[in-house]
Amino acid sequence: MKTIRNYSLLDKVCMGLDAAVRAVADNAKTTDRHYPAKDTKESKMSEADKKHSAGLMRINHAGEICAQALYHGQGFATKTESIKYKMQQSAIEEGDHLAWCKKRLTELGSHTSYLAPLWYAGSFSIGFTAGMIGDKWSLGFLAETENQVVKHLEKHINVLKTKDAKSLDILEQMQKDEAEHRDEAIKAGANKLPEPVQKLMALTSKVMVKTAYWV
Repeated sequence: MKTIRNYSLLDKVCMGLDAAVRAVADNAKTTDRHYPAKDTKESKMSEADKKHSAGLMRINHAGEICAQALYHGQGFATKTESIKYKMQQSAIEEGDHLAWCKKRLTELGSHTSYLAPLWYAGSFSIGFTAGMIGDKWSLGFLAETENQVVKHLEKHINVLKTKDAKSLDILEQMQKDEAEHRDEAIKAGANKLPEPVQKLMALTSKVMVKTAYWV
């Protein structure tokens, strides 16, 4: 018979710190799925286009840092084991995205956002707060976050469609995964967030997007 271990608060804090360090250091747990752009030929890009692609992928990498933190925060706060497990699994799946964006930035000769620890800390706080409010609202926050990410990725996909085939393949797979996470949260009983909250989330996202593109 399998024994279920009851972790102490200290255990949970230590595991949380480990997850945070791994995320910020680009060593998050992943499902080890193949790199979507592995067999895609590198597009011929001008230096300006290459720099722009790198800026967009840096934004997406920063967004995946935020996603890790949100899931970690929500998972830490909830007392429902099924929700905690869902958050942990989603974080691992998002870990694939983090690794893919990092790899693409390396291929483009660029860097990840220098503000990664800040993105993580802020998003963990938001995720933890959402988790404390209640599971249905936490799932609602997850669903709305993923919904906004899907729309955000669509904009990047349209920009890169004729310029950067490798980044395009990565973003299209990410968009598909994010939509699945959104739909799963809705099926699990997510509450729809009030419109003012949705607008505040969108505004916060814009601040991160504009900053991460450069820094």
